[in-house]
Amino acid sequence: MLKVIDKDFIKRYRVEKSLLALERVKNYLSKEAYEKLKALAHFRLYGEEFEKSEIDEEIVVAFSGGSDSTATFLILKWAGFKALPVTALLPQIPKEKIRKIEEYEGVFVEIENYEEAMRKLINKGTHPCGRCHGMVMESIEKFAKERKIKIVAYGDMLSTGTPSIYKRRDVIILNFPAFLALDKRELIEIIGGRYDLKFGCPLLKEAFEIKPSLKLFSIQRVLRELRANVIDEEIAKALILDIMHITH
Repeated sequence: MLKVIDKDFIKRYRVEKSLLALERVKNYLSKEAYEKLKALAHFRLYGEEFEKSEIDEEIVVAFSGGSDSTATFLILKWAGFKALPVTALLPQIPKEKIRKIEEYEGVFVEIENYEEAMRKLINKGTHPCGRCHGMVMESIEKFAKERKIKIVAYGDMLSTGTPSIYKRRDVIILNFPAFLALDKRELIEIIGGRYDLKFGCPLLKEAFEIKPSLKLFSIQRVLRELRANVIDEEIAKALILDIMHITH
């Protein structure tokens, strides 16, 4: 499931920084959750085996059904957390993807005034991803607080070090792939080794049609991930070609 980091200095450095970030939120976590997260980081760094029996600690996983959130869910469940997939029910999610998400027996939450907010952005020629992401996070974290679940895990690869785990209002945000310095290749391997590399959703494609220059912002996102070494050149090329709608 999870591999030990070999001689990759950058990845090892990032996980060591994650451990420091974990110490800063230690007092807000249960002893079991703290010890389990620490054990995961130590396994990643040193190959130290740990007890994987289930603990009485539920973690909300912001679940889109993509490679990052799916791998996050699988690792947390493997490690012994009660991982609960929670998906924001967005109108642009295809029915076949909803059926796939339902296989994980998660929870769907709705976002109030989502379509109206997105339509305003698209009509103004504004890139919708930032606002969409913010609304999704807000709805999922609200669900966690209502259920009195302390930890919300995201499939973010970029937020390494201090932002890999931190307290935001009443919940602990865990950017799990970043916490363990997992890159895209590793995440794809964890979910089975096969994944169709696409960028964005139908809503974003619609925004591109209205204002093609918005593609540049998405390409910058891909290049940012490439510079951070969380994706490689082959993956970056596939994503950029998809953004540009070029067959390869």
